[in-house]
Amino acid sequence: MNRDLRHRLDDLVHACGLIQEYVADDALPETLVYDAVRMRLVEIGEAVRALPVAVTASEPGIPWSRVSLLGERLTRRYFDTTPSVVFGTARTDVPSLCAAVRRMRDTHCGPA
Repeated sequence: MNRDLRHRLDDLVHACGLIQEYVADDALPETLVYDAVRMRLVEIGEAVRALPVAVTASEPGIPWSRVSLLGERLTRRYFDTTPSVVFGTARTDVPSLCAAVRRMRDTHCGPA
């Protein structure tokens, strides 16, 4: 299935939002949150990989190549991924990524 730019950016905003909800919910078991966040980070990596360079260039503060490799690392090097890295990424990097993707969506796709 081929997704257009707006849909890919919407997918990213949605995945970031869910990650933020997961890590904020203290009622959820940590192992469940860890697994859910990892899966959403894989999704983010795949979605970013399909974004045009002209679009990602508008947000140079985000390390897009590292984000695009995130999914690959989480699936192929799963044994090297610690909860502290996953939760650190979720709490520190995901909010910045989400804000950047929202700006990109507004700039490149216009209002919804």
